[in-house]
Amino acid sequence: MPLPEATKTHQPLPHVQIVEVLEEALSFRHLRVVKDEYAVSEDGLKMFGVMDLDAAFDGGRFSIGLRNSNDKSMRLALTAGYRVFVCDNMAFSGDFSPLLHKHTSNFNLTDSIAIAVDRIYRGLDSIADQIKLMREHGLTDNDARLIIYRAFVEKALKGVPRQMMPTVHANYFDPGHEEFRSRNLWSLSNAFTSAFKALGPLKQYEATAKLGLYVGVKE
Repeated sequence: MPLPEATKTHQPLPHVQIVEVLEEALSFRHLRVVKDEYAVSEDGLKMFGVMDLDAAFDGGRFSIGLRNSNDKSMRLALTAGYRVFVCDNMAFSGDFSPLLHKHTSNFNLTDSIAIAVDRIYRGLDSIADQIKLMREHGLTDNDARLIIYRAFVEKALKGVPRQMMPTVHANYFDPGHEEFRSRNLWSLSNAFTSAFKALGPLKQYEATAKLGLYVGVKE
């Protein structure tokens, strides 16, 4: 991927270098990447990716989402997530958290990613607990309709096309997988992420990260 020239205040980071450093940091914690996928903007300056790990929970695998840009539009950031086995849905537990520093000349990529991976690793159990709570959080039909309505009509999920609303509705009330026939928050979350597969890769990652904040169980 092309890199712009470095300046005193901005040091471009090659996408592939970030991936390699992240894989190394995961290996130090005995975590292995079993599947990964990446998307870049047409000019090659923005990158989103997801790494599925060999750490699993009931029904899926944990993963790490990453993003980077070399056009100063966003900071290097990571987020924890998961992949659902039955439908290959990708989900994140929340939005991307920027690493501690901007792309300055004194930025230490290895140390910053190591700190972020430690934080994510310590949070994997809480993600499993969150998924359990979502499965136990039953919804009335009106509850589900209201959450879908607010997401699109009231733009609680900003940037997600409003025309996806009927697809999410259909995915929830007439799901294609038996596992999602229970009317609960877990099924509704997967109704959204199933619909998001129709988006372009960059938009899919962004929408999925926002969804984690929107439908998560508030304890």
